[in-house]
Amino acid sequence: MCVETLYKTYQPLLFSLAYRMLGSVMDSEDIVQEAFIAFNQLPNRETIENKRAYLCKIVTNRCLDLIRSSAKKREVYVGPWLPEPLLEKENSTNDPSQALLQQESISTAYLLLLQQLNANERAVFLLREVFHYSYDEIAEILDKSSANCRQIFHRIKKSMDFSPEQQPSVSIMESKIKEFVQSFINGDITQILELVSEDIAMYADGGGKVPTARVPIFGAARVIQLLKNLLKKYEGKLTFSFASINGIPGLILATDDDLKYVYSFAFNRDRIQNIYIVGNPDKLRHLP
Repeated sequence: MCVETLYKTYQPLLFSLAYRMLGSVMDSEDIVQEAFIAFNQLPNRETIENKRAYLCKIVTNRCLDLIRSSAKKREVYVGPWLPEPLLEKENSTNDPSQALLQQESISTAYLLLLQQLNANERAVFLLREVFHYSYDEIAEILDKSSANCRQIFHRIKKSMDFSPEQQPSVSIMESKIKEFVQSFINGDITQILELVSEDIAMYADGGGKVPTARVPIFGAARVIQLLKNLLKKYEGKLTFSFASINGIPGLILATDDDLKYVYSFAFNRDRIQNIYIVGNPDKLRHLP
């Protein structure tokens, strides 16, 4: 199989693995490209029986290296850190393997849970839970024992607090988010309170480069007031557009002075539980 065919076959899988590991669209794209270049330079590549696993190993190891090398940058990051938003049309074809990018495990909330794991734990968990590798295959990719990988996975699985069954359907989420936006435009606070959880949380990632709250905001009253202030500040200068962000209906706000904010959401039953806002321009360079 030539490298071009391998790329068409495995690029979606490798990108979805790297993106879940890193939470960065641009870094993931770079790593996948580098993996195929490295594979193409192998003198014995034709003799490799499981090319899929070998490419996964290259991508995983490069992700692990990048996570370790960027740990200090994360420690001094200004304000909350959020993953780079992934728009549905990015990396999208009619290939069935693209379904990997449409599962709950690409949502902002899920990616933030993964960020709580160390690099090796994240790799073990993703390879098993999302990509359904056997423990022997994971052990080979990570140069660990099969028993060790199994132990790591079961420990993480017990501690992961993620309940996709509490998420409404995509159509309901889309309807609720549009109601949420329209209620703010109309100033209908009563309706807003019916759409959000009382203990709603808002996280804004500006990276210290654009105006955002530098600490998480908790509680319906505080979140609503902050968003009301935002609308007032940019009255007549905001453009709204709805988009699928990380597999879930989301929102893009653009201002007249070229600031852009991408909103994604997490739901608890039929109410908005978390709002995630990415405004750091470095994390939005890949957007059209």
